[in-house]
Amino acid sequence: MSDIEYIDKPIKLEDVKRIAEQRFGDMAKAVVDIKREVMAMGGELHADEEALLLDKGSDQDNLWGINIYPDIDMPDALEFDSMINLRPSQNNSSRSVEDKAIREKIRKIVIMLIPDLS
Repeated sequence: MSDIEYIDKPIKLEDVKRIAEQRFGDMAKAVVDIKREVMAMGGELHADEEALLLDKGSDQDNLWGINIYPDIDMPDALEFDSMINLRPSQNNSSRSVEDKAIREKIRKIVIMLIPDLS
């Protein structure tokens, strides 16, 4: 988990590009805590970032996995696709974030933490 960055204050788009280049090239995986309005980014798997946030006190029900493409303009820069999003108990039966209100909350948090992405 040493490559994973905990993001609780705004970062520059250049930092996201650096994180993306280190692992996947054009994309960075991230997990957003929609209650605490923080995220973890840079892991190989969303589950790795999820584990970091859980260690820092996040509640599983508030964590959602996304992919961020820093070279693409919003809203297409965000992809709501992750295995950690499979949650039948929360009425989310796919890898996508199905609830539009949750997707919008994730977008707002990502823009708050990566203002240059907007």
